[in-house]
Amino acid sequence: MSSPRIGVWFIGARGGVAATATLGLLALQKGLTDSVGLVSSLPQFASVDLVPWQSFVVGGHEIRSGSLSESLSRLHTESHVFDAALVDACQSELAAADSRIRGGTLANCGPTIGSLACPNMQKFSHESHAETIDRLQNDLRGFQTATDVERVVVVNVASTEPSDENLRLSDRWNDFDARLKDGSLKSLPASSLYAIAALDLGMPFINFTPSLGANPAAIQELAETRGTCHAGQDGKTGETLLKSVLAPMFAARNLQVLSWVGHNIFGNLDGLVLDDPANKASKVKTKDQLVKSILGYDPQTLVSIEYIRSLGDWKTAWDHIHFKGFLGTPMTLQLTWQGCDSLLAAPLVLDLVRFVELARRKNEVGVLSQLGSFFKRPLGLAEHDFSRQFSLLCHWAEQHSK
Repeated sequence: MSSPRIGVWFIGARGGVAATATLGLLALQKGLTDSVGLVSSLPQFASVDLVPWQSFVVGGHEIRSGSLSESLSRLHTESHVFDAALVDACQSELAAADSRIRGGTLANCGPTIGSLACPNMQKFSHESHAETIDRLQNDLRGFQTATDVERVVVVNVASTEPSDENLRLSDRWNDFDARLKDGSLKSLPASSLYAIAALDLGMPFINFTPSLGANPAAIQELAETRGTCHAGQDGKTGETLLKSVLAPMFAARNLQVLSWVGHNIFGNLDGLVLDDPANKASKVKTKDQLVKSILGYDPQTLVSIEYIRSLGDWKTAWDHIHFKGFLGTPMTLQLTWQGCDSLLAAPLVLDLVRFVELARRKNEVGVLSQLGSFFKRPLGLAEHDFSRQFSLLCHWAEQHSK
């Protein structure tokens, strides 16, 4: 019996992460790459009924002009990642994926993200939230019909939106929906409109960004009402991943962390967006809460993020950890993490699609807390120790072994 075809719908479809994930998926389908970096290819998941890579078809929403091929060419020439021959070998499939990309929404994205949009996006500028959701859903339905896929998994890998600390929303979907329909709710960010559009259709939603997405209680209720699932928030790919591994070590050795400073520099489009203080605040918030949660006390912490254009997609993080040892002796641990942002994130996105598709196929509903090891701020999970998070994933996988 052949596996069903599954749609993958990327929000931010021509961005670095989505373009790299699309190229990686095509390379896997063509046998042009191995499985290094893919969690779902580990031996622990070999007996799990995961959909094979050949089953996936890509489409998405985007606010910018251009093409997937152009995005990948920029990554290759500016950041010197992957072989240009790999892009050339997938040109026809990339063009086909491009033909399935539709215009997204700029609702409450802030001026920095708005400045990146192509002129065609202006035709959607007067939409109400309800009209935007209807349009996005028509795109999703059209994709599912045109590609004849059984299910669609929607993944938000768009740029980080500014957070609105004053946003007050109803906790019940009926009240929330009524305000959407009467036009009185006007402050929702694009990420939440995408989440509503997907979940209302019963399509799973993955929020790989720090943006609001499906976080509001009413939207989570919508997912449960429609019998679908979601996961998030903010993919854990670099410095925060190291924190989730190292902080438990300090706790287990009873070494008192006095301060933990992390400085991050990178130069891709995400870095440009995060150069705006309003957008940066959303990112720093998800990066700066983990240490306290794991240690159980509150050392002084500082997280900084700076945009350095010349670095392209390469990200460098320096961490300085000042801690107290036996007999009050002060000591330090310093480390440097350097990686290519899109190449770290893309395989995790593909893993999440496989795991979330399985959960949807098995009729799991609501927040998928077992996927917490993939996120800086995992919904439905208070545990931040990476090894414990990964154990939850492995335990869940055992329940779905063939």
